[in-house]
Amino acid sequence: MSITPSINRKRRLLIFHPALAPYRIDQFNLLGELFEVSLVFLFDNVNNQNFDQASLTQRLTCHHEYLLRGPSRGDRCFRWGVLGCIRRHKPDIILSYEFSLTTQYLLFIKSLGLISQTVGSAIDDSPEICANIQSWPRRIARGAGMARLDFIVVLSSQVADFYSGNFRFPRERIIVSPILQNPNTLRDVRELGLIARGHAGKYGLLGKKVVLFVGRLAPEKGLQKFLLSIAPVLAAHGDVRLVLVGEGAERASLEATVAELGLGEQVLMPGRFEGTQLHAWYACASGFVLPSTYEPFGAVVNEALIFGVSVLCSQYAGSAAMAAKAGGLIFDPNDQEDTSSAFERHLNGLPSLDDTSPDRRPSLAEWNRAEMSSEWAKVGSGPVRGIWAEVPACI
Repeated sequence: MSITPSINRKRRLLIFHPALAPYRIDQFNLLGELFEVSLVFLFDNVNNQNFDQASLTQRLTCHHEYLLRGPSRGDRCFRWGVLGCIRRHKPDIILSYEFSLTTQYLLFIKSLGLISQTVGSAIDDSPEICANIQSWPRRIARGAGMARLDFIVVLSSQVADFYSGNFRFPRERIIVSPILQNPNTLRDVRELGLIARGHAGKYGLLGKKVVLFVGRLAPEKGLQKFLLSIAPVLAAHGDVRLVLVGEGAERASLEATVAELGLGEQVLMPGRFEGTQLHAWYACASGFVLPSTYEPFGAVVNEALIFGVSVLCSQYAGSAAMAAKAGGLIFDPNDQEDTSSAFERHLNGLPSLDDTSPDRRPSLAEWNRAEMSSEWAKVGSGPVRGIWAEVPACI
């Protein structure tokens, strides 16, 4: 037997994640290029959503499976079989999410010596959420988790600075990996322009300034307060259409507010869309708004920028820095005067919709594969070091 020069192998990455959402697919696929990835979903769909999981999983290029046995309540769960899953996949790195029960369980069994892998967690906090944690159980879980995690994955450098500064967590063990999508994935659909023309024709959008919102019609999205703040501005601009794409518990109350304000012709609520039908709405938009009062990130901001749409973004959204970097306006949705003024300035910079072809506007979004790969290369502690491990080949 002789030893030949070493060869590279990918590190094995086991990811425990709640459920698959469309805006996560490109990132998971990129990780599949960097690591040997196994995705384990703990729910069969995203809480309060009804995504077409069959079409989403077809776009995944890495292995995925489900672990659904065990108690759950809302978006919280504990799943039986986590340890067995680890023993079966034999990963080098395990990535959990938030300071969840899954994360706490992984850290517990590691403390018992049942696993020895590098354990990290993906934390979807905005800077606002970091500074103003909502509950004492999460505060306790965060403190316990940050003391024992090997690495964390966060959405922005501001959040990385928070955890580094407040918990003395080494910056080199913090991966900054925002929820980005590859512009080529969303824009390279032949029928997109045709579907967009259909949307525009059905709702009479051509020749109008179209401001788009995409998301759940839920209290944290701030739509009620936003409508009340901008009502005088809308009334003074008859050529503006505010299109609220989505469904949710607030739909009936929003419709009532629109009627009370006399804005029925200007505020349109076409319902919920996904896939190409949804992306076509961005091709119909002159501008985009996200007025959330609570928003860990806001992947829709990235989607709007991918289609070259100027963004008006709440300061409470984790994606506010991304919007500002792309020339967008940032506002405080809890301040009526600031909201009204920012919306007026946003409108003044928007063109009227005269063409729904996605090609008319270049993407404003970044998809820096090299930078993302470099960030994930920080996973360097544990059984093997770096994204690539040197493995001797025996002949």
